[in-house]
Amino acid sequence: MKTIKDTPGRENDKSPTHKIVFNQIQQRIIDQDTDAVEYCQKEYPDTCDAFLNILADQYVLFCKKQKNYGPGNISVGTNLRTDADVKLSLTGLWFRINDKVQRLKQLIILGHADEVGESELDTFQDLSVYGIIAQLVSAKVWGK
Repeated sequence: MKTIKDTPGRENDKSPTHKIVFNQIQQRIIDQDTDAVEYCQKEYPDTCDAFLNILADQYVLFCKKQKNYGPGNISVGTNLRTDADVKLSLTGLWFRINDKVQRLKQLIILGHADEVGESELDTFQDLSVYGIIAQLVSAKVWGK
């Protein structure tokens, strides 16, 4: 079994949260088939390092928002037990994702200036988290 090196640039990070997240991510990667991971880390080390940084940052951001909002804003007051519950939740997520896509259209495609303090980066972060949340909802594990 091969181990995956900690992400360069983060070894001096004093944040215990990021260290915990990196350890969790690395262990889950080790538990999987690592051929593709080893290839990418060898061929594209900077990209892979940056990707792991983003994953850790996204997870921490998700946890902070989850602490603020709780699961009800996504599950729309349901327990996600039925297909109808899941469809309702995914529909709400579709609207949130569409809002973010429209935001990116305004910023990137149309070149409009940011007037509300939500940067392209903020919007991309929200989109990636919503994509993961949609997978959790579909698996009926959201909020559990």
